[in-house]
Amino acid sequence: MSNSSGNLVTEFVLLGFPELCHLRGLLFGSFLVTCVVTILENLVIVGTIRASSRLHMPMYFFLANPSVLETLYTSVTVPKLLAGLLAQVSTISFPGCLTQLFLFLSLGSSECFLLATMACDRYLAICRPLHYPAIMDSRLCLHLALSAWLGGFLASFVSTALISRLTFCGPNILTPFFCNVSPLLRLSCSDTTAIETLGFVAALAVLATALLVTPASYAHILATALRIPSGPGRRKAFSTCASHPAVVAIFYTTTTFTYARAHAISSFDLNKLASLLYSVVTPLLNPVIYCLRNHDIREALAQLLRAPGPC
Repeated sequence: MSNSSGNLVTEFVLLGFPELCHLRGLLFGSFLVTCVVTILENLVIVGTIRASSRLHMPMYFFLANPSVLETLYTSVTVPKLLAGLLAQVSTISFPGCLTQLFLFLSLGSSECFLLATMACDRYLAICRPLHYPAIMDSRLCLHLALSAWLGGFLASFVSTALISRLTFCGPNILTPFFCNVSPLLRLSCSDTTAIETLGFVAALAVLATALLVTPASYAHILATALRIPSGPGRRKAFSTCASHPAVVAIFYTTTTFTYARAHAISSFDLNKLASLLYSVVTPLLNPVIYCLRNHDIREALAQLLRAPGPC
């Protein structure tokens, strides 16, 4: 299935799940339903936050950003997976592979920065409540969100640009169901030592930003919440922030497992499972953890559903 020009690979075969070929129909239906539900629930969250004036606050503005991100995240990987299940063999051109890689990495990096930004927002809201309205105005919120998205795109551009300079002589079979850094480096016939080092430094810079900011913010939040004298006040503080650490834990557990162990295991089975979790399952669960368990969002959605339509 190799298509090459003068020994250079011009397209890749996305292997996907050949060991489950007898369940192709079931896999297609499951991934299709997951994709549709993920996109719909995230669009509902974004639409509810935009339509309800009571949700026009920094916290919900930042919650809308991950919903947009999860929609794009799913759209980058799942359609190609579905096409491969239908066609039995899924191929992607080298430029298409680089494009998918760039989008996937940029969205993942942006999520790291957004998680850190949301942690800072909750820190200011709980630990500096008197200064919070003056600091976190709409202009600063917009700048922080744009910075998170731009930072993700810039970080991913480095890795993608480096990989685009590699030579691929064959074979051209990628074990995962989408283009990712480690599988591509394994297929290259160029020396990837420098690129692996630079890519590791870039990934470490992205992860360190969020891993330093997020725990520090929640350590201060926990200390402040424990000092609140009233039980209802403590419960409100904890309920406001409880979902965010859960999402952070899921995101970093799957991401760290995949990228930290990529060179330590010979089989891609575990990496494929982790990739499936953070590219398909996590975008499905995050809106439920983040927003659909949130009382204000549920109430705003109920009000919108009860609102009479135009005559």
